[in-house]
Amino acid sequence: MSTYLIGDIHGCYQEFCQLLEQVAFDPSQDELWLTGDLVARGPNSLEVLRKVKSLGDSVRIVLGNHDLHLLAVFAGISKNKSKDRLQPLLEAEDCDDLINWLRRQPLLQIDHDKQLIMAHAGITPQWDLPTAQRCAKDIEAVLASDSYPLLLDAMYGDMPNNWSENLSGLARLRFSTNALTRMRYCFPAGQLDMICKEKPEEATPPLKPWFDIPTQIPPSYTIVFGHWASLEGKGTPSNVIGLDTGCCWGGSLTLLRWEDGRYFHQPSTQLKAEE
Repeated sequence: MSTYLIGDIHGCYQEFCQLLEQVAFDPSQDELWLTGDLVARGPNSLEVLRKVKSLGDSVRIVLGNHDLHLLAVFAGISKNKSKDRLQPLLEAEDCDDLINWLRRQPLLQIDHDKQLIMAHAGITPQWDLPTAQRCAKDIEAVLASDSYPLLLDAMYGDMPNNWSENLSGLARLRFSTNALTRMRYCFPAGQLDMICKEKPEEATPPLKPWFDIPTQIPPSYTIVFGHWASLEGKGTPSNVIGLDTGCCWGGSLTLLRWEDGRYFHQPSTQLKAEE
């Protein structure tokens, strides 16, 4: 049995299948972890969702900001942008089934035996692991309920940006959603900055990448994340691994085999997605 971790697919179905073929992925015995943002920008979001759903219990995913955006579009809360190339998915006969499956997926994956953590954007330095688990489960419970449009409507916004156990209701859910699916930079005390998207060497002080601020996560654990394609998988501490290498932007789709630390790459066959 092997554990394979793949960065943001973004509708790049052909590259996804080719990458699985590279490693001879066997869903009957292997495990596949996906960092989120399964959909949008690439050409085949529908096929990606169908494929991932068909893999059943062999796959472990986390939701990313683009996956949540799809749910918001489906619920009539957000506009369907042509650059996201979601129309074939929204018009598919199995769209309802795929959406109901997607909104029941987690925002955090943890394997204590492997000491492995996966979140789409990462883990804010203001959280320890139990707090991250609680906050992820809060979001997951709402998304799986009939009240999920309320969360999707409230998640758009950059405040509050400072964690407190006193946060409650939609403000708490918005902070948690931003931390798990949108975060890149933090202020030195850990408050989220939701504006800067530059490469770390171009960021304005005192902002730092979230992974460069002291964490409350035990150092024996490795955090795997996606979301930040411009990093190209570089510049993180040894126990933090970024796997988004920008397939939909003309880069590649990257896979890490956990057991031996070997990387596999599938170059993009797509034209660069629209910004």
